[in-house]
Amino acid sequence: MSEVAAPTGAGPQEMPSWHYRFGFIAAVFGMFMAILDIQIVASSLNEIQAGVAASSDEISWIQTSYLVAEIIMIPLSGVLMRWLSTRVAFVISCAGFTLASLGCALATSIEQLIVLRAIQGFMGGAMIPITQAISFSLFPRRAMGAVQGVIGMVVTMAPSIGPTVGGYVTEIFSWHWLFLANVIPGILVTLAAWRFLDIDEGDASVAKRLDFRGLILIALFLGSLEFVLEEGPGDDWFASGLIVGMTLLCAVSCIGFFWRVFTYHSPIVDLHAFRNLNFSIGTGLVFVVGIAMYGLVYLMPLFLGGVRGYSSLQIGEVMFVTGVAMFFTAPIVGRLTNSVDLRVLLFFGLMLIGIGTLMNNNLTSESGFWQFFWPQIVRGIGMIMCIIPASRIALGTLPPQELGNAAGLFSVMRNLGGAVGLAMLDTVRDWRVDYHWNQLIPALDQGRVVVQQQIANYQSMLIGHVADPYHSAVALLGQRFGVQAQVLAYNDIFLWLGYIYLLSVPLVFLLKKIEH
Repeated sequence: MSEVAAPTGAGPQEMPSWHYRFGFIAAVFGMFMAILDIQIVASSLNEIQAGVAASSDEISWIQTSYLVAEIIMIPLSGVLMRWLSTRVAFVISCAGFTLASLGCALATSIEQLIVLRAIQGFMGGAMIPITQAISFSLFPRRAMGAVQGVIGMVVTMAPSIGPTVGGYVTEIFSWHWLFLANVIPGILVTLAAWRFLDIDEGDASVAKRLDFRGLILIALFLGSLEFVLEEGPGDDWFASGLIVGMTLLCAVSCIGFFWRVFTYHSPIVDLHAFRNLNFSIGTGLVFVVGIAMYGLVYLMPLFLGGVRGYSSLQIGEVMFVTGVAMFFTAPIVGRLTNSVDLRVLLFFGLMLIGIGTLMNNNLTSESGFWQFFWPQIVRGIGMIMCIIPASRIALGTLPPQELGNAAGLFSVMRNLGGAVGLAMLDTVRDWRVDYHWNQLIPALDQGRVVVQQQIANYQSMLIGHVADPYHSAVALLGQRFGVQAQVLAYNDIFLWLGYIYLLSVPLVFLLKKIEH
């Protein structure tokens, strides 16, 4: 097989030389770090809170600030690639991410940590779409199965194993190593990207045409949207004046942003890619998959920690199953995309996510590792079967000059799906817990024989341990009812999420077939 130095403007026809393959490998490692760091702190928030003397309200901003900044940067990556070149844009992104990671490890206050996490998310956010764009720019279509298999594995596995890795690192070392672990790999990736990613030249004239109004509008729009979705459930949505204000800012900046995009001759983000039917439907489906990718990673630790009382290490051990399933499935699915209709893979992928989610709609207060084992395997396989074909379907028919911008939009939709999913899950969980509590509490009738017997059992256990055994026994029984209300709420969520994926399946029939 002959090798070429770099892709041509008409798109690559032959495999790139090893020089550029090394550059692509470096980019994949950078993308992995950026995505992993979204969830790597999820299991260690208590330790970080104690380390920087933060309140329970402040500590959530360690994740929120990262996500808000990342989602602002992702769509801007296309402009950076055209202006600075792919190599320079990636190197700046990776170097900034690495320096911010070091700063996070050295932070001594919650304020410093929040600011540095925002910088970390902003700088690292560009690596995700740039890597996706590089893959379509460097490799010919016949190699896309293996290439997208690697990227799909990184995109889906990194959020899944984030809490597991974070839990182990914090347990063995300290929370500082969640960030210090990025420094050496970050330096190596930065140097490798500078050496091996010289695939195009920057265009200085892009800076002269840069739409600063559009830049401000998209930052306000996506930043406020992410803020509302992240903080809304915890602040009881519109009961909070801050949420109302941020919602108004989101609405106004949204209108201004789209007006600017459709009327300005050189907008900050080009939405023309959405004229491509496959891109529009593919990004819509990846939005839905994002709910599972980020939402289920969020939901399972809540159940295992809140209902079962598992530690971060125990939670990580349960959730590691999804990552293992994805790791072994990705190469197989990648190869299948070269020979099987991508729409068929996407069809079965959505079905498997739906079925795997429905398999967890009968949880009890005793559910643990084995009750989540097979559902996680089914969901993990399904997510790989969705992400890899969806990226090829969405980006595979676009011309090379649109790939950088389109890859950013594709990544934004996946992350927005996750943000919407988290907000929806939190809100629905609170609503259903209240509903089931109100349904269960009439059963706590102290005139019923079974209730009297249970209270008597608790009371006999508590005599000599508390001042008022009777009322303590009633409180314990109420706690049991509260746990059952939570379990029923989680079952509702798994049931409804499963239906969402099954109802998304017909969208596959609207896609056009992509030739291998």
